Amino acid sequence: MEYITNNLKLQKQLISSKNILFIQDIDGVCIPLVKDPMTRELESKYIYAVKEFNEEFFVLTCGEHEGPRGVNRIIERSLGSTNEPKKKELYLRGLAACGVEYQDNDGKISFEGVSEKELDFLSKVPSLIKPKFDLIVKNIFPELDQEDINFHAVKSICETRFSPTINFNSLFDLVKKDSDKRKLIQISFEKMMNEIILKAESEGIKNSFFLHISPNLGNNNGREIIKLSSKDDIGSTDIQLLIKGAVKDSGVLFLLNKFIELKSGKAPFGNNFNFKNSPKSLKEKIDLCKRSIHIDDMPLIVGVGDTVTSKKNNDEKSYLRGGSDRSFLEFIQTLGREFGIKNKIIFVDSSSGEVERPSTKKTGLIGISDIYDNLKFDIVFENGPKEYTNWFIELANKRSNFKKNS
Repeated sequence: MEYITNNLKLQKQLISSKNILFIQDIDGVCIPLVKDPMTRELESKYIYAVKEFNEEFFVLTCGEHEGPRGVNRIIERSLGSTNEPKKKELYLRGLAACGVEYQDNDGKISFEGVSEKELDFLSKVPSLIKPKFDLIVKNIFPELDQEDINFHAVKSICETRFSPTINFNSLFDLVKKDSDKRKLIQISFEKMMNEIILKAESEGIKNSFFLHISPNLGNNNGREIIKLSSKDDIGSTDIQLLIKGAVKDSGVLFLLNKFIELKSGKAPFGNNFNFKNSPKSLKEKIDLCKRSIHIDDMPLIVGVGDTVTSKKNNDEKSYLRGGSDRSFLEFIQTLGREFGIKNKIIFVDSSSGEVERPSTKKTGLIGISDIYDNLKFDIVFENGPKEYTNWFIELANKRSNFKKNS
């Protein structure tokens, strides 16, 4: 396959490039997708490989760094220590909660742009969800007793600080291949999460939150389109309540600002730049970069993700395109074109995990991309996170040696 040839060419290019920056998603990319986020694992060799890249690597995830479900706990489990990651600066530097929670590799967290009112409301969301969850589950699964409902609630309601989430995987297990029941679950909980936003507005917190649906089919009038389940595709598996502006393409701007500041000592967008003062449209983001970043400071960016969708619209003449990684990958690709740099887009096939996803091995890019899609992948890792992390570890070692000897 041409991607194998591209793989070798890209590795050679990245080893010897003067100025590169990895911006990488986490779940489904370096960690296999699992139904229960508390069981996630990350290979220790990968953690050390990230360290070798140093300032040339950031994560950009809609998960979170801190908390019981945070990636930091996975790192500590992988290394068998709660002290070593901080002492040796082995935490994953970058943005979490889709652009809200920034972390240095020593585990220092910041969340500029978030108000106390927003934080306070977010902290109450899991307790607001629980009674609604009980009612929905009783309606769909009348045979379940309260103990069973509580069991699924623990797995389904994610009490994350900046992005309280409802995850469907535990309930999906109950319905097996019944796509109609899965649709009912998806629709019911989307309605419930919209009620949470209305609750915030009733408390005077207006225009602060939105629903991030993963995977989705793009955006319609500012609202993400849920990917309803079908016989061949499980569709959306979780819905997060996020603070408005927390989108991954804005996260790219934040990380670029950090990267250039680390390299040159000057932040092109200013020291206080965050997701809330990021431009909204792709054109505005590009224009900001062209106004503020000198070509010599712009790195070759490698964007890595796994959640990209494409589905033929009902009229058969157009496509609905989405996925939580699409916006940041498209932005990286377009930004490179505007600066005359061939930024690289890597797609990791996460279908080998516990969560159903379209498989590039079985059906190519169907359900992921299409012939009219502007987003083009330079490499596709068909064998998933394990294949990608092996490649990444090898690349980190070779680049580290190159830099030492050059």
